[in-house]
Amino acid sequence: MGNPAAVKIFDTTLRDGEQSPGATLTNAEKLQVAEQLGRLNVDIIEAGFPAASPGDLLAVKDIASLVRNVAVAALARANKDDIDAAWEAVRGAEQPIIHVFLATSDIHLEHTLSLSREEALASVRAMVTYARRLCPHVEFSAEDATRSDRDYLCRIFETAIQAGASTVNVPDTVGYTLPHEYEALFRMLRERVPGIDTVTMSAHCHDDLGMATANTLAAIKGGARQVEVTVNGLGERAGNTPLEEVVMALRTRPELFGGAATRIDTQQLLATSQLVSQLTSVPVQPNKAIVGSNAFAHEADLHQNGMLKNRMTYEIMTPQSVGWEDMNIVLGKHSGRHGLDARLRKLGYKLDSEQLQAAYGRFVALADQKKLITENDLLYIIESGKETPAAV
Repeated sequence: MGNPAAVKIFDTTLRDGEQSPGATLTNAEKLQVAEQLGRLNVDIIEAGFPAASPGDLLAVKDIASLVRNVAVAALARANKDDIDAAWEAVRGAEQPIIHVFLATSDIHLEHTLSLSREEALASVRAMVTYARRLCPHVEFSAEDATRSDRDYLCRIFETAIQAGASTVNVPDTVGYTLPHEYEALFRMLRERVPGIDTVTMSAHCHDDLGMATANTLAAIKGGARQVEVTVNGLGERAGNTPLEEVVMALRTRPELFGGAATRIDTQQLLATSQLVSQLTSVPVQPNKAIVGSNAFAHEADLHQNGMLKNRMTYEIMTPQSVGWEDMNIVLGKHSGRHGLDARLRKLGYKLDSEQLQAAYGRFVALADQKKLITENDLLYIIESGKETPAAV
């Protein structure tokens, strides 16, 4: 089954991510995102839900014929019409995947599907078998797995594997579980489901309690070797697991995950984030991990001083490793002489200690009136002090 430490990145930005209110993309925009995901080097692009509309089917079909060196998946409910539409959409891909899902929690079986447990089990058997006859790779997802009865969930996955699924997904559909529970669920399934060692286990987490990244990493510790993620954590309600956070957590702390790693080109993370944000008109919050504008920004004097002496004092990864040009020394009322001196030197001003003290006094007075000090403000601070000459 290849490298046991390799973790596949299944990107569902164009399917689950696009279900965010207001985040709908045109077909041309979906192609742009798919091409960038190819540059990012994801393993699988879930390109859409073809049965949802003729436009979605066409978009998935276009992506399947366009992208290379990446698998393309299409989502389908557990019925023949959906599966036929999914196959029509992805059959031209280099590596097509039909992704079949059915809810397995009692609350969904009763209130959403009006199915008994045995009826749902029979549907999984029949529909995974049907999809496998069409497509060489079928993923089965047990929607709301984390709120499903454990014995029944084992039966569901055993049935899906026997019917031909090569990936089984254990979704935390409503963001309900906690990391230790999710890891234990994966370990339990590995112990109890016959044949599960022959397939890939996948994790798909939502962020309703802010646990999506932590849960996904816990799943990897529990044996998951595929993670279903979106760029910027885009997705329904509170969103999905952010791709960039999982990738960089594995890269930064590999010793905690048995060396588990992805094939992602991390220097493409920022460009991908910015493209998705621009096309969906969904802004990235400034303090968002990895790709937020403040992710590598430092304003406090203590932090700036430490960073200027040794960047590892306050940065656990380099800005360049994820696509930023450099750290950002931000000047505000919490900044000190070290930060001011560093920024002035970048502008070509080298001050002695007396000149720096005078400039710092003017800087503090201005910083008390403004949230952030701009480059023009710095030029004013220099020019308003005749004792402060520019460096030659």
